Amino acid sequence: MNDSNLYRCEWSLGNDLMIAYHDTEWGVPVRDDTKLFEYVVLDGAQAGLSWNTILQRREGYRRAFDDYDIEKIIGYDDAKIASLLEDTGIIRNRLKVNSVVTNARCLIEVKAEFGSFSNYLWSFVSGETIRNAWQSMADVPATTQESDAMSKDMKKRGFKFVGSTICYAFMQSAGMVNDHRVDCFRYNEV
Repeated sequence: MNDSNLYRCEWSLGNDLMIAYHDTEWGVPVRDDTKLFEYVVLDGAQAGLSWNTILQRREGYRRAFDDYDIEKIIGYDDAKIASLLEDTGIIRNRLKVNSVVTNARCLIEVKAEFGSFSNYLWSFVSGETIRNAWQSMADVPATTQESDAMSKDMKKRGFKFVGSTICYAFMQSAGMVNDHRVDCFRYNEV
């Protein structure tokens, strides 16, 4: 998949980590609650930073947040939060770290109401991937009606770091939208 003659979305070029993420993961529909929560955490952590910065810390996040075990995360106390703020494997921003715990607690409530986190999130796209047909990455919007609705509802439920731009990036990651350019080799694969 790393054939340099294959077209890739411009944002994914630059290093092997970004290329691998683009070629195997970005835009692939995800329905697993734990994986979806990981994307919520990572997309929230990205606010103000590059995606490459977050990908470089991905394993650090998995380790620091107990492989996204929701039951463990909702039990984090002040001592655990303090240790996370010293962990160089993640972005050590107090608001972002606290948002992981807050969002885990919100996820529990969403699961009780919708049966799964996946059911809730995918409801914003009627359960199906929105297949766009972009000719240029400049055509790709930063937000959409769907990301606006997701953001508004998640905020109402108490989720943090879920603005519309973050929600749209999440939707792209989780395959709720296919934003590969039509000439990207991944467009028809996902």
